[in-house]
Amino acid sequence: MPIHHYRPRDAAAACPQCRAGFDLLQRLADPALTACPACGAAVERVISAPQVVSGGAHHLRESNVAKNGFTQYRRIGKGLYEKTAGKGPDVISGD
Repeated sequence: MPIHHYRPRDAAAACPQCRAGFDLLQRLADPALTACPACGAAVERVISAPQVVSGGAHHLRESNVAKNGFTQYRRIGKGLYEKTAGKGPDVISGD
């Protein structure tokens, strides 16, 4: 579900919650709001560019796993996992 941004049609008639604009999580099939949920002032949906994450910066790399308090394991066989980063047992067995 996308996050839609709304702004008041008349900033003078807007409340403090909607004066600067507000975001609302809505389905694409939902109709656009016509009034502020807090004060009832007329609002309009603002079209903006989508937020896209590119590159690998958003992935938790093996080098940062332990630093962030996680433990990472890699599968080395059926029901057998070997620790690659972090604290914890060196090997986990499904037996």
